[in-house]
Amino acid sequence: VQLQAFGGGSVQPGGTLRLSCAASARLSTYTMAWFRQAPGKEREFVAASRQNGGTTTYADSAKGRFTISRDNAKNTVYVEMNSLRPEDTAVYYCAAGRPALSATTYETMYHYWGQGTEVTVSS
Repeated sequence: VQLQAFGGGSVQPGGTLRLSCAASARLSTYTMAWFRQAPGKEREFVAASRQNGGTTTYADSAKGRFTISRDNAKNTVYVEMNSLRPEDTAVYYCAAGRPALSATTYETMYHYWGQGTEVTVSS
């Protein structure tokens, strides 16, 4: 499965961005997730949409501001990010895998990764 993430850019605090991740294969059988890596920090989980009808999971930092969604017909997953903060600045990666429910947030459970798209939140 090849994944291509796009939609990153520069935005002011409080702004909105929608990232997209297009896949080369059928996504309906995969849990799809977004992770991010800020400069000097480890990669961290952001949000996931499970393959069993799309149950969603969010990091505490994303709850109430980010929304993950998927269009299985287009083999594409999205994350809409609202009320962006400077601390959301990072490279965002999409990933596909089949983790157990309890391991949804673990990056080692995802076998396919996109190349990353950079998000900068700054005034």
